[in-house]
Amino acid sequence: MSPLRWHHRPELRRPVLIAAFEGWNDAGDAASGAARWLADRYGAELVATIEAEEFFDFTTTRPIVEVGDDGRRKLTWPDTELWAATTDSGTDLVILVGHEPHLRWRTYCTAVLDAARELDCSLLVTLGALLSEVPHTRPTAVSGTADEPGLIERLDLARSTYEGPTGIVGVLHASCNLVEQPSASLWAAVPTYVSGAPSPKATLALVERTIALVGLGVPTTDLQIASAAYERQIDQLVADDEDTAAYVASLEEAADDPDEDDDDLEAFAATDPSELVEEVERFLRGD
Repeated sequence: MSPLRWHHRPELRRPVLIAAFEGWNDAGDAASGAARWLADRYGAELVATIEAEEFFDFTTTRPIVEVGDDGRRKLTWPDTELWAATTDSGTDLVILVGHEPHLRWRTYCTAVLDAARELDCSLLVTLGALLSEVPHTRPTAVSGTADEPGLIERLDLARSTYEGPTGIVGVLHASCNLVEQPSASLWAAVPTYVSGAPSPKATLALVERTIALVGLGVPTTDLQIASAAYERQIDQLVADDEDTAAYVASLEEAADDPDEDDDDLEAFAATDPSELVEEVERFLRGD
């Protein structure tokens, strides 16, 4: 029995599937936040669910129990949800949000690709965000990668050169290649020194890059306001700590130096960002 459960199959115009996975590759909640913002902005409706039962160790990612207005207790499982929305651009959206599964990744990716095939998705785009040595005061770097030469040229992306242990995003893109499903990956950089806070600035950067890639024309005023407020708050926190202020100043100097060979922002834009964060590589290797 397939873990993909349809609520209904919408009529869409060659949609793009936007996927975001919560967990280690969702720093600052930027990737899941961008996907949910797009779903909310376009009034997306839930069309399918990949049920969690086959893919999760529930002692690690536990279901959530809540008490409803009627006094009844309700369980929420870590299912993957697929939402669909029509747009006025001629390209509709399918938005997938879920946790990175623990088990049976090949089966899970098959379910995602089954949904993409049944909805006739022209492109699958994953969103991610990783911690990096970048200052919060500069534009958020977003790296875009793909494997197909034509797609790389058409969408102004780079070829990923990463080799080594990978997460669900890497497995999903490898699965796309096997069935010739065009796919691309976008990653935003989130400063390491504000790792515990949601980052509307990184969310905004991912949304702007996504809508440019897909060809949408939607205003992002609310995210811009939230991003400005976030930057002001971090400015104040940094100013109150001399050591952090000195550290941020050194990051700003590196970011502003065009002759710096190993500038973090340039490196982030040119390569798979999973290579840039040592903590991520240790996580993937299980060290």
